[in-house]
Amino acid sequence: MFDLSVGPVQYYWSRQALIDFYADVADSPATSVCLGEVVCSRRHELKPEDWLDLARDLQQAGKEVVIGTQALIETEAELRTLRRLAEQGDFMLEANDAAAVRLLAGHAPWVIGLHVNVYSAPALAEYIALGARRWVAPVELSLQAVGQVNPPGSLVPSEVFAFGRMPLALSARCFTARHHHLQKDTCGFRCLDDPDGLVLRTREGQDFLAINGIQTQSGSVQCLLGDKAALVQSGVTRLRLSPVSRGFPEVVRQFDGVMNGGASAQAAINILNELGLPGPLSNGYARPQRAGLEWVTS
Repeated sequence: MFDLSVGPVQYYWSRQALIDFYADVADSPATSVCLGEVVCSRRHELKPEDWLDLARDLQQAGKEVVIGTQALIETEAELRTLRRLAEQGDFMLEANDAAAVRLLAGHAPWVIGLHVNVYSAPALAEYIALGARRWVAPVELSLQAVGQVNPPGSLVPSEVFAFGRMPLALSARCFTARHHHLQKDTCGFRCLDDPDGLVLRTREGQDFLAINGIQTQSGSVQCLLGDKAALVQSGVTRLRLSPVSRGFPEVVRQFDGVMNGGASAQAAINILNELGLPGPLSNGYARPQRAGLEWVTS
């Protein structure tokens, strides 16, 4: 059995869109939810206190709740927000930045976020010694490599990014603001116009990348529905499903049916292809020495 974990919303959605989304998550087969603003501190439709209230509601609905921290800390105000989250004590944090690791190390159990670079067993062991209780593997690691870093039966569970546009890089510069010829501090919150990011295509028309404020994502949508055997062999027990603006409840249902109910992976993939996802499916990073945007059939 796989635990299905809903990752943080990477995009800037309206307050009502977020409330409606998490109402669906509360009724979904997902067992775990990671909440919070992890990309840009200028996105404040929900404030830290609102996220914590939402976390309590989801906990009452039977979900394990983790609070994600911002992945690029740049200002004192962002550090203050991080400290408030670290001090709340009700929910475990997912550290996405070295500052969060420093605050949490030795004081409380925490999750190694996928933005914290862990590429070897000794590195993982160091973080475990600092109190880490789960590891979300970087998106570019193959499943085989995940099993080598954290072999089956190890002390902490491995969670892999199984669905969604993959977060690839972060920058102090806001790409969305620049696209609209705006300054970062006077961006007009234009990210609200792009609920799944802004796609960048090659001259041949291929979805290559997506820009999401200061974040660069894959243009394709990672989907590991056809990789159940490799996931089991690598000792992975948790699958992260990253939110998209359309069809996400159906995505969770299809992953639960395939991974925990023995349903046909190909039939589920066909259903996903009809949902109007923000990009084509890919799973290349899950395979050794393949490009991340590739789609490799099992």
